[in-house]
Amino acid sequence: MKNNTNNKKDLSEEQCKELLQKLKTRFEKNTNRHEGIQWTEVQAKLEANTQKLWSLNEMEKTGGEPDVVNQDKKTGEYIFYDCSIESPKGRRSVCYDREALESRKEHKPKNNSIDMATEIGIELLNEEQYRELQKLGEFDTKTSSWIKTPAEIRKLGGALFTDRRYEKVFVYHNGAESYYAARGFRGSLRV
Repeated sequence: MKNNTNNKKDLSEEQCKELLQKLKTRFEKNTNRHEGIQWTEVQAKLEANTQKLWSLNEMEKTGGEPDVVNQDKKTGEYIFYDCSIESPKGRRSVCYDREALESRKEHKPKNNSIDMATEIGIELLNEEQYRELQKLGEFDTKTSSWIKTPAEIRKLGGALFTDRRYEKVFVYHNGAESYYAARGFRGSLRV
């Protein structure tokens, strides 16, 4: 693994080692999320792509608890989702996007989900991905998560968020400028 100290998006060898151990432990503890996928193959892909390792580390640092949930059969890429039981703690109290953030006259949140995801190097889950995640466990039973919102809804000022209540997954809408202490966002990363 290379370590370029000029690039702040590289991890030290020690950080890489620690992260890979965390990911391996989580992978082995939650085999239902990735049946038929071997950790050694995932690790080899991760070690070959330090930029993706950096993104996974950022997912981890913000409370996402990333884990492998699938493999793209066409590209061979492994797909990681944030698998924390509740919406990642370090990504809550944010509005949907920069436009929404800038539209607030007062009581602005510190950030927005789209910019944060871009900074981390991940994509917000869309509705289909969020529903796939919910088949692997019960997530967001006390919190909610922004999801990728279709352009036609966003154009009208809205944004979508999801949660799980009463053993069902719900998709709701809100003004994109809204933010709540219990709402964050979940992301995906392809490696």
